[in-house]
Amino acid sequence: MWALLIRDLILAFRSGGGAVTALLFYLAVVVAMPFAVGPDTNLLATIGGATLWIGALLAGLLGLDRLFQADNEDGSLDQMMIAPIPLPAQVFLKCVTHWLTTGLPLTLIAPVFGLMLGMDSISIGASMATLFVGTPAISFIGAVGAAVTVSLPRGGLLLSVLVLPLCIPVLIFGVGAVRASVTEPDPFLPPFLLVTAISLFFSILGPFAAAQALRYGSD
Repeated sequence: MWALLIRDLILAFRSGGGAVTALLFYLAVVVAMPFAVGPDTNLLATIGGATLWIGALLAGLLGLDRLFQADNEDGSLDQMMIAPIPLPAQVFLKCVTHWLTTGLPLTLIAPVFGLMLGMDSISIGASMATLFVGTPAISFIGAVGAAVTVSLPRGGLLLSVLVLPLCIPVLIFGVGAVRASVTEPDPFLPPFLLVTAISLFFSILGPFAAAQALRYGSD
């Protein structure tokens, strides 16, 4: 499994464009927000957490359509199904690869974008914490949509339609935790733990559901 993870990471960096495209899209969302709401710094700081989360969510959806596409095109997907390693475990590794190349960079760059929005240190720290525990859910949920649409020639739009509604709870609790970190007496811990619980739940359910969808699609 470690060898498979290294292989997927190498292929992800060789293919190029995934993480860079996500970061550029993330930057575009953050830069566009001041033009949309005006130069009110207090308002920008207030909605900064929501802006970071919306940008991260949409940027995380960009590379999901390629999660199994290359394996399907070159025949590796058939080899995955007959490999001695269980298919859900291989799907889990692909989700981890997607998060390491997309979700983690988006989380690490969040403080820079938070400063651009005029957010204080507490809001930036809360945004990083919630993105760190919440973005894995996007990868695991997205794996199910990617598995369903892997055989479609242009499944990117359908993938977004399938995945986005399932990611709304992550967005709600993630933004709620950031807002609660600076708003008294709202507690930060309950929504933060709910985001963590959602990621843990889909880290188990997502690989099994995606593996089942891949098997149905190959029949």
